[in-house]
Amino acid sequence: MNFTKLFRTAFTICALFAGLMSTARADFHIERGDTTGLPTLDVGAIYLDAGNAVPYDALTFTVSAGGTWQFLAMAEFDSAIFLYMNDFDAAAPTTNLIAHSNDIFSPDTSGFVSLLFPGATYTVVVTGLQDSEFGKYSLTNAGPGRVAAVPEPSTWLMLAMGL
Repeated sequence: MNFTKLFRTAFTICALFAGLMSTARADFHIERGDTTGLPTLDVGAIYLDAGNAVPYDALTFTVSAGGTWQFLAMAEFDSAIFLYMNDFDAAAPTTNLIAHSNDIFSPDTSGFVSLLFPGATYTVVVTGLQDSEFGKYSLTNAGPGRVAAVPEPSTWLMLAMGL
């Protein structure tokens, strides 16, 4: 790892923590993943100069407390992140979109701050900007409560069959 990349990463993390100084009892959730070989998204429908078959990873969750939540993605590629409220449909990537970002400190970092509400279901999507941009990523979100992953329907089905 070169010094410039190390400095950018440290600066990004410090900026995220600085934003949380005003948040009491903040909870951090870190998700690591890899978009290689995953389903694709037409990012060009959101950013006009982007790809139309970009691999993405979608993480669905709820929060225990409403308030300001911070999201930061760091990736091995030129990344973008999108936040959806209620349902996410890869075939209609602008429907239910409430926040998005790319390139906040460098091409491989994306982040934003958004107001979230308890009881609502959210999906955060991590992707690249071009069809050839995919790989490993780390997504950090933080806010005034806890994050709970929402199981996929297939998980509920397997649980029911197991019982």
